[in-house]
Amino acid sequence: MINNDLQHILSIAERIARDAGAILREAAGKPRAIEFKGAIDMVTQYDRQSEALIVAALRSAFPDHLIIGEEGTGEGSATTGRFCWYIDPIDGTTNFAHDLPHYCVSLGLADPDGVPLLGVIYDPPRDECFAGYRGGGASLNGRPLRVSTVDRLDRAVLLSEFSYDKFTNPDNNDAEWTALMNHTQASLSYGAAALDLAYVAAGRADGTWMQGTKAWDVVAGIALVLEAGGRVSNYAGTLDGITNGERIVASNGPLHESILAVLGEARAKANLK
Repeated sequence: MINNDLQHILSIAERIARDAGAILREAAGKPRAIEFKGAIDMVTQYDRQSEALIVAALRSAFPDHLIIGEEGTGEGSATTGRFCWYIDPIDGTTNFAHDLPHYCVSLGLADPDGVPLLGVIYDPPRDECFAGYRGGGASLNGRPLRVSTVDRLDRAVLLSEFSYDKFTNPDNNDAEWTALMNHTQASLSYGAAALDLAYVAAGRADGTWMQGTKAWDVVAGIALVLEAGGRVSNYAGTLDGITNGERIVASNGPLHESILAVLGEARAKANLK
């Protein structure tokens, strides 16, 4: 795809994300029908309504594209040879279910090789739309974004989240959290991985690390961080597996190697592979 194509696709994705976000904004203060997919993994009727709107709109606009959604209303699994949308109708469902105003709609498009091409992350409570496409930069409500210039870990603000299997999986981010908390100005957990990545792209945070996330949590945000001048890798510093979200570090660039070093030391001490 050339830039003009991606710019056009991005404009459609932004509209779809805002339409889905309107559903969530209108739900503020209303009862939620909460179900549990796992011990602490929630889903509400609004997750499903948002995803249904997104999937229908994407299918209408891009009938040849594959769609993978968190709540299962897309095609289900990625295949080679097709452009693929990864959608999270509410990233931060736990926040949303408790009426905490920190959640978003996330739409990311990857090429047939799995490389992120564009991302839209829309925050309905704040009416903030983070958007970007490969070669076209990243923006917030039309304003260009750049990552921060912080180059010392003790002056850095980092973000992270904990996976839904934290009760049963010993590789649950506890060791990494403790280590980085003791090396940084602040380490924070806001409960929405996609917004963590968007905040790195916007320079609001200097980096993020996460594990146990899924492609729909990270593909859009990866595109934004890269287009805002940041760096993304796995915990080993390579690109392997980053779009499936299993282990990912995103930073402003100058801090990347320091974050990786602390993660590596923490995991070694905890005997984590």
